[in-house]
Amino acid sequence: MNPPVSVEIVKAEALSSEQIASWRRWQAVDAALASPYFHWRYAEIASRVCPGAAVAVFRRGGEVVGFFPHQRRGRAVQPLGAPMNDYHGVISAPGVEIPLEEAARLLNASRLTVTAWVGQGQAGAERQTVMVRLPESGYADWYAERRRTFGKYFKDKERARRSLVAELGPIEVRHEVRDPELLDRLIDLKSAQYRRSGLHDIFACEWTRRLLYALMRSEDPDFGASIATMHAGGQLTALEFSLHAGDQYHFWFPVYEPSLARCSPGILLSMDTMERASAQGFRVFDFGFEGEHYKKYFCNDRRTVREAVVLKPGVQASVSDAAAELLNRAGGGRGDALRTSIRRRWAAIEACETTSLARARGAAIAARSAASKALARKKTPHRVAHA
Repeated sequence: MNPPVSVEIVKAEALSSEQIASWRRWQAVDAALASPYFHWRYAEIASRVCPGAAVAVFRRGGEVVGFFPHQRRGRAVQPLGAPMNDYHGVISAPGVEIPLEEAARLLNASRLTVTAWVGQGQAGAERQTVMVRLPESGYADWYAERRRTFGKYFKDKERARRSLVAELGPIEVRHEVRDPELLDRLIDLKSAQYRRSGLHDIFACEWTRRLLYALMRSEDPDFGASIATMHAGGQLTALEFSLHAGDQYHFWFPVYEPSLARCSPGILLSMDTMERASAQGFRVFDFGFEGEHYKKYFCNDRRTVREAVVLKPGVQASVSDAAAELLNRAGGGRGDALRTSIRRRWAAIEACETTSLARARGAAIAARSAASKALARKKTPHRVAHA
């Protein structure tokens, strides 16, 4: 019988060179941990920037068997870099599994909130992420297969490219750009998009901005973050900030010029980035959660992750606290879909904001947005279908 697992909470800089070597080795041999978010360098950089950062070191019989990088907000725990961390779980030794529920118990958190847990677990619900897995022959053969399968869609994108050139001029695409001014512009555009949509502006708290800058400065040859850009006739039409490690390329924060939506500059940039990055050896291009319509035409692989809020026994089984309840009331309490949306909004607010006042202010703004949307739906007349 295996001895029980124990945990020690330490700062990332306190890990020994031997422990870091184990982390790197375990991540390298486990295909489930291939995402850049599991890379030691991501944890090392994020730990210097994210408030409340720490690493759980799991031991069995005195031997280190796993690591979980995370951040604390009071007694609540989230993956390190939340709400921007798109994959998370325990980096463990081969043959060792520490399920979600056990990790939450060992962390002694009032609640552990995860959006894309990789590994065993029963709490919460399954979600799907989607990706392009290129054949060994590369991008050209992937594109040929997609064009045969979804001819109408990709012919439309080819027309969109011609239209963009005709309207603005020749297209120039660059990737692996590490320009702080371009990152400033991308973040400002994303912030404006969040505000227009009524979502919490995750970049208003500043540390999230600093995290992207810090990741972009990484000099690790096997891990990095960079920007891809598309200009047409000298005009910037699309930007995308991505993480990459090993053969994995994770599309992260895309923005494009809305007035050019008919020309699909964001989608064209993703395609051109894939073509260029594949020439450097990247084979998996992760598009995150399924949902957006265009992803079904691109992605040929998927994985199952878990979204959950694991509560400590005895803690009230609610989304969070009075602020989350405010969101629920503002939305009109309309069923499971709304509750899921509220939970995700609150998770983002709680992760970004490090003080009770800032979290309450974020919840109040989100509540006003939810109330406005609920009112707008009530005012919209129902259309009656006639035979």
